[in-house]
Amino acid sequence: MENFREDSQLYTWLYRIATNESLTFIEQQKRKSSVSLGDVENGLSNKLKASEHFDANKLEWKLQVAIQQLPEKQKVVFSLRYYDEMPYEEMSRVLETSEGALKASYHHDVKKIEEFILNN
Repeated sequence: MENFREDSQLYTWLYRIATNESLTFIEQQKRKSSVSLGDVENGLSNKLKASEHFDANKLEWKLQVAIQQLPEKQKVVFSLRYYDEMPYEEMSRVLETSEGALKASYHHDVKKIEEFILNN
């Protein structure tokens, strides 16, 4: 807490820390892993399909598979905006990037997901 400078809300500061730690962890796991990212994504897709606890319709399943295919940073942007409904201004502070870049990234994410859902 001694590093908190009160430049932003405590929530935003903690969210930024959690996001950065998560991205760092994912990158470390990728480097350590001998399994390709494609294999991991296929495994996650297969788990979604096979799980008896996953109770969703086909469109929701396709959405989840499409999200898994996004690069890690795009997944974060999409999740913060779509699921958490975080405003771009706050996302900008959390991810330390411009609002314009976030809007462009989210737009591209949505297009990629839409294309996947329509074509699969």
